Amino acid sequence: MTAVSQGRRSATRIGTDAEALSVARELAAEFAVGAAERDRERRLPHAEIDRLSESGLLALTVPARFGGLDVRPSVLAEVVSILAAADASIAQIPHSHFVYLNLVRLSAGPALQERIFTDVLAGGRVANAQSERGGKTVADISTRLSPVGEGSPTRFVLDGEKFYCTGSLFADTLAVLAKSDVAGGDLAPAEYVAFIPADADGVEIVDDWDAVGQRTTGSGTVRFTGVEVGVEDLVARAPATSTPTGYGAFAQLLHVAIDVGIARGALREAAEFVRTKSRPWFEAEVDRAVDDPLVVQRFGELEVDVATAEATLAVAGRRVDSAVGAASGESGRAGVVDASIAVAEASIAVATAKTVADRVAPSVASALFEVSGTRSAAAGSGLDRYWRDARTHTLHDPVRWKYQHIGRWVLRGEEPPLHGVI
Repeated sequence: MTAVSQGRRSATRIGTDAEALSVARELAAEFAVGAAERDRERRLPHAEIDRLSESGLLALTVPARFGGLDVRPSVLAEVVSILAAADASIAQIPHSHFVYLNLVRLSAGPALQERIFTDVLAGGRVANAQSERGGKTVADISTRLSPVGEGSPTRFVLDGEKFYCTGSLFADTLAVLAKSDVAGGDLAPAEYVAFIPADADGVEIVDDWDAVGQRTTGSGTVRFTGVEVGVEDLVARAPATSTPTGYGAFAQLLHVAIDVGIARGALREAAEFVRTKSRPWFEAEVDRAVDDPLVVQRFGELEVDVATAEATLAVAGRRVDSAVGAASGESGRAGVVDASIAVAEASIAVATAKTVADRVAPSVASALFEVSGTRSAAAGSGLDRYWRDARTHTLHDPVRWKYQHIGRWVLRGEEPPLHGVI
């Protein structure tokens, strides 16, 4: 490992997949200790996110040509799942960081790639400012980029308001989805992502996130008023989301990893509670709760559910690995047709994994109380955070549409749409 630094913080350079997983396990053990208290008090994990940056985990996907490890999506998903088992909020915070680094890799110009990847290698963090309230659907974007001057402007101003801006309170850079309605130089009217400093003039980050779960993700409101943006800071979104790049499958894979991690964490917590605190039911005629045959049976059923979710996540991860390789021409599967098929296969595999995780995470987090007994429902136990985190996160995008895409693929061979959410 090599320490690198730039400006405000330094980060360790992770050299292998095995090292990445080892570091994730070490940090997860640290983060688990105060997770319930942070959730109860809604104490934002600034120190923990700094540790995450310093560890080098946030730089795992930086391309090798910029000095990064460039880990496969399957490895990153395992890292995220390990962290989510300890604290689902901490695992959620860098989700958009990795998604927008992928956009930079796929679509940004050389200068922006150099700037963003260099900053991330030194511990820099990216957060999203994408979703909005008030539109007819989540796809409606009212935030606007307006060119400054006429002809071929190189400067723009950004105006709008975003919500669900996960990680914005911890970010150095904000990735802001906005529309340009008029042509500006070489830029056609379209959706762009603007990469701007989180502390730029005209940026207001509001800590108003108050969901029942994932309470410390910093997913509140960000307002932009006349924020100056250079043309070199803009990345067109369409090339990544409307062509077979695997962009959507990659993003969704990390969502699955969070849900699977929550399920594993909940089952692990339940087992520890039963071993150390639960009393056996008198009809079992045993001295320890762990010897109650009905409790043993239920734990066996729950382990099968969690292991199934983990297995489908692993399969999906390998499919995304293949899709990313096919899309970049690195896997030997050349051509647009092969890339399209590989990406479709990956999206269906991830959708399948997500439907499983969507069912398993809330149910296991609820069963935690069933197997642990009345004591587990005490307000001070903090065990309810697993269900609240699972219920909140699984609302991100509806699995009912995943079943539709899976069914169309199986019955009619229809490839899922390329809109970045499957």
